[in-house]
Amino acid sequence: MILAAGRGSRMRPLTDQTPKPLLEAGGKPLVAWLLERLARAHFTDVVINVAHLGERIEAALGDGTRWGVTIRYSREAEALETAGGIATALQLLGTEPFVVVNGDLFTEFDFTRLEPPRDALAHLVLIDNPPHHPSGDFTLHERRVSNDGAVRYTFSGIGVYHPALFEGIAAGTKCQLATVLRPAIDAGRVSGEHFGGRWLDVGTPDRLAELDRALRL
Repeated sequence: MILAAGRGSRMRPLTDQTPKPLLEAGGKPLVAWLLERLARAHFTDVVINVAHLGERIEAALGDGTRWGVTIRYSREAEALETAGGIATALQLLGTEPFVVVNGDLFTEFDFTRLEPPRDALAHLVLIDNPPHHPSGDFTLHERRVSNDGAVRYTFSGIGVYHPALFEGIAAGTKCQLATVLRPAIDAGRVSGEHFGGRWLDVGTPDRLAELDRALRL
């Protein structure tokens, strides 16, 4: 699942007419870079949730044929936050664990390496803290994620989730991921891994311009 329903307020005025996943860097929309990488990792079924200017995303991406994937859309009347969007899309995602990635990031992460332990409700990819988030989110010890610890890492926006993590959220309900994720972490049910490769949260116009320059070199 690619999360693409957010308004992208920090990217205004760019996102007033263009949804953030369709903003271009290196001559391609951000979401196209993700679709290419997912396709190379042999993910063939993709769900994308849409809200703000969602019709433009659907028109641009279609059914995913050009990337060798099948895209289905989970439409939200308003953005439901991460957990709410995932819970609403569960009918399209099935009963097995699924990968979720934020639609506003660029990464060279190899999605084929995702192998969460069977007893985990979630598996998170963590990165070194970027300048805009120096305090980090979680600690990682022997592939287990914790809310406590001195050395903290930032959640990359890439994760694997079991549908059971969202079973208490009714479809169409607005809910943040932390609401379900932090209790699961406290219960020891969240695993993780560290990724030290290329990654950028394209959350501001300056970061988009930075990525565009880097990809055009």
